[in-house]
Formats: sequence, C-alpha cells, structure tokens
Amino acid sequence: MPDPAQRTLLLRHATCVATLDGAGRELHDASILLRGNQVEALGPAAELPDSADEVIDARGHLVLPGLVNTHHHMYQSLTRAVPGVQDAELFTWLRGLYPIWARLTPEMIRVSTQVAMAELLLSGCTTTSDHLYLFPNGSRLDDSIDGARLAGMRFTATRGAMSVGRSAGGLPPDSVVEAEGAILAEMDRLVSRYHDAAPGSMLQIALAPCSPFSVSRDLMREAALLARQRGVRLHTHLAENDHDVAYSREKFGCTPAEYAEELGWVGPDVWHAHCVKLDGPGMARFAATGTGVAHCPCSNMRLASGIAPVRKMLDAGVPVGLGVDGSASNDAAHMVGEARMAMLLQRVGIAAEPYGCDRGPGAMTARDALRLATRGGAQVLGRTDIGHLAPGMCADLALFDLSALGYAGGAVHDPVGALLLCAPAPAAYTIVDGVVRVREGRLVSFDLEPVLRRHNELAAQLLRG
Repeated sequence: MPDPAQRTLLLRHATCVATLDGAGRELHDASILLRGNQVEALGPAAELPDSADEVIDARGHLVLPGLVNTHHHMYQSLTRAVPGVQDAELFTWLRGLYPIWARLTPEMIRVSTQVAMAELLLSGCTTTSDHLYLFPNGSRLDDSIDGARLAGMRFTATRGAMSVGRSAGGLPPDSVVEAEGAILAEMDRLVSRYHDAAPGSMLQIALAPCSPFSVSRDLMREAALLARQRGVRLHTHLAENDHDVAYSREKFGCTPAEYAEELGWVGPDVWHAHCVKLDGPGMARFAATGTGVAHCPCSNMRLASGIAPVRKMLDAGVPVGLGVDGSASNDAAHMVGEARMAMLLQRVGIAAEPYGCDRGPGAMTARDALRLATRGGAQVLGRTDIGHLAPGMCADLALFDLSALGYAGGAVHDPVGALLLCAPAPAAYTIVDGVVRVREGRLVSFDLEPVLRRHNELAAQLLRG
C-alpha cells in the first residue's frame, strides 16, 4: 500500500479546469495530478501522466479549487424555518431564537456540525469557518471540533462569546451570557489545544466575540490583545442592518467601523461578517488596513438587512469572501447557490448613497463571484495555501458534472459561467486534502442517513423544550 504522503490521484481529461489563479487561467481538456495532500501538476491532459494510484475520469466535468465558506453558525441547522421568526428582521429574529438556543446540548452541537459540513461538502466547499457564540448546558467549542473530524473539512473554528445580557443593555437574555474572565481563559485554552498555524493546516482557531450588541468594549479589546499575542485571527458581526448601526451610534457614539477601529478590530488578521451598512469612510479604512468582510447575501435578503456594497468594497480594495451564514437565516448551506446570489444581488443593488451598490449586469460577473467563493475566502481566512489551483497548493478541489439537466444548453457555451448562471447543482466530487469526500454526488465521509435521523430528532426536541 503506498505511503499516504506519496499516494497519487489523477483527475484526467477534465472538460475545463478553472484555476482561479492570478491570471484567471481556464484550461480545456486538462488533467490535475495530486500527490498526497498537494497539487503536483496541472495542464493539458496530453502533457500529464495517464495513470496514478487512483484515476477519476473528469471528462464532462468542470474542476474548481474547493470553495471557501467564511461565515456560518452550524448549530442553527437545528432551527431552520422555525414558525414565528420566518418573517422577522435581525433583532426580532434573535429575540425569538435565543430562548430556543439556550436549550442546546453538546450532542446537538456535534450532530448539527456534521449535518452542516455534509451540506457544504456536497456543494463543493472544502474549507469552512464556524461562529459558535453561546455555550449552554455544558457545551464547548470542543463539541463542534469533535463533530467536524468525521466530515474531514478544513476548519476555522471560532470561539464566539456573549457577555452583555438584557439587564445590562444588551440584546441576548442574561441566561446565555458568560463572565468575561471565563471567556478569555477558554479562548486561550482552545488556542493552546487546537490551533495549527502550519501550511496545510486542517484546524485553526479564531477569537470571535459575537457583536457590538452582545459584548462589552473591554471584551473586544482584550480579545484583540489575546489574539495578537497568540497569533490567531479575529472575527465578529458588524454593521449588519440599520438597527445594528443605530445601536452603535446610541451606545458608543460612533459608526460600527469607527467602533471597530477604536478597539483594535481592523487589520489583515480581522474579518467582519455582513457589513451591509459599511459606509464610505469605513470602506476606506478597511481597505487601508486589509480588514476582511464575509459577505452573506442569502441571509441578508432573508432578514431584509439590505444589500452589502460589495462591488464598491472590491473596487476600494477591501478583501471580501462569501459566507452562507447560519442555517436559521439562509436556510441552506450551498456555496454555489450563495455565489450565484452574490452575483445577482449586486446587479440589482440600490444606487442610493451612502450604502449604495453599482447597478447593472456588469456589477458582478460569474467569474467575479467565483473569485469571492475561492480566492477571496482564502484571503479573508488568512490562507495562502488554498483558494486557487497551482503546484504546491493544498489538494482541495470540486468537480461539477456538466451533463446535468440544469446545465443543458449552457455548459456547451461557457462551462465556468454556466455554473452560476444556471441553477445551482451539487458537486459530483469534492476532494479535501487529497481525500475524496464526495464521490459521484454522494457523501463518503460518513453514513449520512443515521446522522440526519438523529439531527431531526434533536431539532424536534430542541423546539419542544
């Protein structure tokens, strides 16, 4: 049996390989040779070997670098389509769900992580972050990490937190907040136990106080200091809707971007979720400091938060990646679908200042959106080893079957454009770190049926209380 580090996997005669490299190369009738967990070679099929330890016939397929999800709340897959909050904006939605989430258990977090990652893998996603920010009934971030091991995804697990409850002027009920000293100690423990900063890392930790309306200024400052002492990244929600902006102005006397800068939450080691209401000066400051944004178009539409000015962010030089956001506000985790929505939403964006987007079909192309879902996400997560295909990069790839019904009459013209212009389809193959995790459209990381059965039992239990 070959040494796993030397085992070869050949993707042979792909109809198209979209490398998403700096030149945007798209190769036709191309092959990719993987050795161990890295890309060894790619190019015209005639110039690469015909054999390997395993060969996948990629004829009729589009090959992409694995998609990168920069923002999620995986536990929320237990509370999709909950009655009473289906038509609510952010703050009302949160107030309705906090009491339900207060009943989460360690098993619920483990199983919901597995379900969320299965859904992502089946959409061609190979790297994901998750923002877990409440820990009732003995739950810990370790429960999410344990669940992730079964799926085999590349994972940035963020230790979120809420410390300002309703009695102190925050949004969450007091029952789900934690003491700030305990939060910082737990963050430090998790970095020591799990964080792997090496190239090709499968697990990294980031520090992620939840939002301006659920944590104190002190916790934001202390978390930033701790993250920089330990060499890990920072993540939070920012400027998600008008109420979020109004809260910052009322409580702190500044805009969300000014609040972030005051507390040390700008820089190339920081990414913020949403930023729907990021204004011009905020955009300029994010661009100047390399501060990243996780754009979550489906969630922003579901909660009627608005249209994030992504085209303006990109033109200004702000790093932007895509996020599916929580499964209770999307209510899905399909990265191709998310990229399609990002493309379409920018085209119909409002023109009104100060948060306007550029109108028109040229505001975002299919290839622009795919860059957000790959290279953009890698940059936002601080990864230089994923996000495009080239020798030496991590062996993370997604293959899509261009013969599927939804691509009929489209893929023959432009296989790359068709991926987003046609209806979102599942991946035929998803490969993470050189290991096939989805094969011929079926998850092979684990047996999904019993996990789904248990997940639905837990979801019903959670709502019953």
